Amino acid sequence: MLRNTTILSGYSARFAQWLTVALLAGGVAATSGCNNIASQSANAEGVRLYQQGNYQQASDQFQQAIAKDPNSPDGYYNLAASLHKTGTLYNRPNDLQQSESLYNQCLNRDPNHTECYRGLAVLLNETGRQQQSFTLLNNWAASNPTSADPKIELARALEEAGQTEQAKAQLVEALTVDPHNARSLTALGRLRDQAGDYTQALANYQRSLSINRYQPEVATRVAQLQSTAGVSAPAAPPTDPRTATSAQPPVRY
Repeated sequence: MLRNTTILSGYSARFAQWLTVALLAGGVAATSGCNNIASQSANAEGVRLYQQGNYQQASDQFQQAIAKDPNSPDGYYNLAASLHKTGTLYNRPNDLQQSESLYNQCLNRDPNHTECYRGLAVLLNETGRQQQSFTLLNNWAASNPTSADPKIELARALEEAGQTEQAKAQLVEALTVDPHNARSLTALGRLRDQAGDYTQALANYQRSLSINRYQPEVATRVAQLQSTAGVSAPAAPPTDPRTATSAQPPVRY
């Protein structure tokens, strides 16, 4: 059975540059019939088209996915992310309005859809509603006090807003909730790295790699820091040294 596939949109150095795309494979759906399989297939084809830059065709596939399975949040998220992309890229306010509506429809079906919260928070910020963006993430965190994900996303937004100390506090809270959360450790390491606290950054990165060793950017930065400190590197997947940079840690979360 085909895995359900969604577009994963992440924050970048600035909110306005957030539309970098990767693949996120969701869990395999349980026995669900032809419509669910057809929906997953349409989502997967839509992601393929999106990555090729065929945004209109991708949107058509995501619309088909929704029609086949109106209860699945991923079709709504994918279509929202696709319209968010075209709205930003081609200055189409109508696309952005539809995107916002679809993000909300996604959250109506999955109140803890991390990527959807991220996309909607970015959209609100991009359209001059930074306070609403923070309110959205704060409310999510308040309604899910035992989940690390809302705190990580809030930390990401705070970092983008230049509030690094508050971002660190959110990540510390996330680790209190889930001490083995690799994303929290990577994020905290990144902030400490940028602040010049290389010893603590290295410790965070190493611990993150011990939980999830498939983080090539983190492994590259660990090798850099350990080379400077003269410490032997932990076991990690091979990395391309061309991705290394001494000015900014090449680490995302």
